[in-house]
Amino acid sequence: MDALSGAGPRRARGRLGAASPGARAAGAPWARFSAWLECVCVVTFDLELGQALELVYPSDFRLTDKEKSSICYLSFPDSHSGCLGDTQFSFRIRQCGGQRSPWHAEDRRYDSGAPVSLQREPAHYFGYVYFRQVKDSSVKRGYFQKALLSLIAPEYFDKLAPCLEAVCNEIDQWPAPVPGQTLNLPVMGVVLQVRVPSRMDKPEHSPPKQCSHENLLPAPVVLTSVHELDLFRCFQPVLTHVQTLWELMLLGEPLVVLAPSPAMSSEMVLALISCLQPLKFCCDYRPYFTIHDSEFKEFTTRTQAPPNVVLGVTNPFFIKTLQHWPHILRVGEPKMSGDLPKQVKLKKPSRLKTLDTKPGLYTAYSAHLHRDKALLKRLLKGLQKKRPWDTQTALLRRHLLELTQSFIIPLEHYMASLMPLQKSITPWKTPPQIRPFRQDDFLRSLEHAGPQLTCILKGDWLGLYRRFFKSPHFDGWYRQRYKEMAHKLEALHLEAICEAQNIEAWMKDKSEVEVVDLVLKLREKLVQAQGHQLPVKEATLRQAQLYIETVIGSLPKDLQAVLCPP
Repeated sequence: MDALSGAGPRRARGRLGAASPGARAAGAPWARFSAWLECVCVVTFDLELGQALELVYPSDFRLTDKEKSSICYLSFPDSHSGCLGDTQFSFRIRQCGGQRSPWHAEDRRYDSGAPVSLQREPAHYFGYVYFRQVKDSSVKRGYFQKALLSLIAPEYFDKLAPCLEAVCNEIDQWPAPVPGQTLNLPVMGVVLQVRVPSRMDKPEHSPPKQCSHENLLPAPVVLTSVHELDLFRCFQPVLTHVQTLWELMLLGEPLVVLAPSPAMSSEMVLALISCLQPLKFCCDYRPYFTIHDSEFKEFTTRTQAPPNVVLGVTNPFFIKTLQHWPHILRVGEPKMSGDLPKQVKLKKPSRLKTLDTKPGLYTAYSAHLHRDKALLKRLLKGLQKKRPWDTQTALLRRHLLELTQSFIIPLEHYMASLMPLQKSITPWKTPPQIRPFRQDDFLRSLEHAGPQLTCILKGDWLGLYRRFFKSPHFDGWYRQRYKEMAHKLEALHLEAICEAQNIEAWMKDKSEVEVVDLVLKLREKLVQAQGHQLPVKEATLRQAQLYIETVIGSLPKDLQAVLCPP
């Protein structure tokens, strides 16, 4: 992932792009570049003058003053972080540039094929920082500090702006990210080979083996995953509390992660939100957050309940400021020994009193599910036997995936039962409605179709579901599934119309108003389908277009002229 990191905002289409105030139309200059990055920012730090946005490339990309200020502050590790040398981390900020550009066909095509958890986020920028702080006797007070895109930063620090311009021009030649495709991306004399995840991938399996369909010189650098973190490395100090943290993430609980550096805070926050995959994380999260952030007052106020957000911070000042938050996770410096690192303890919030509070998970939350002791033993045994870390990560990720799937599958089954029967969908009538989701009916269904069928963990599953219903994740999941089912209904209705053999007979006793209404509805469905919003076959689209032409041809000339203007 480091090879694709950027400093400043990044298009958030599944962490691979999103529309923005500065978005460009297809075919416009830098349109290909903007499928991967919004822009590259160079931030210079002066201990006396503060941060300054030295350069934005491409130069025509528009950032508001508020966004520029956030980028400057968030590209600089907090003074409590001893980040001498090179540091890489990430952040996430709200877009505040007003009306956004409309989606292009490429955006809709990406979202239609990408996993729900990796779809575009039009309201935020993702920033990826390469921060360098080195001793420089020629600079007053001794330090020269810049933050820049990690892919090109080492070269940029030597060759400056011409190198940046050359690399951005190379990225502007890359093909757009397409879910399910393996792409070869040349940059700076190497070829990065990546496969963009697809919603058709089976989450329990490893990504398909990377392969090149051409002889590439030099040999490509294969990035086996463009979105997954090393979960085991991130979660080492909190392994005994992984399931509790999974529950807190599932319920969208407010959580502060206090870490020694921006790199650790951002990785821990991203690891926490990723442990819900394939469920989309629908709450706010900030991998690195500072007191200079524009949302600081909003997040720290005591006049209302803490927002549903996961904050990654490095300044101990936040312990005092956020004492009223229900959950605070403090992690210490990583231990590199072969033994299992010392686990943070579970502590009551009342123990949170001083700025030098020891590492621990400070919460009054009682987990609904029993801890999987067998998993902890396997991970510990793997450390003792020096099992490869990628194997340990795969073991932990599979456990979290199975936990999430066991929780979600009963919801999916119940939701599917609310779909009207296909035989009730007839060509010339409005499709029947999706039945409402009734929480009590769902909870009763768990007795014979609950998570106990796929998960060995015992506990209060009913209580967990009841709390989940109050969370933003249930709302986000339900809205997404309802939209998908509504689109499926529209697609089935379109197929029913196209499979009908007697459209001429239907038109005989219909008024012109009813016939015109049919044309308009068919056209609307065609637009949706061509925009990759309806799951229909190409043959169905062709048949629908033929029906439109047949129906229009049966109308008087004046109406034909209105419906088919020259």
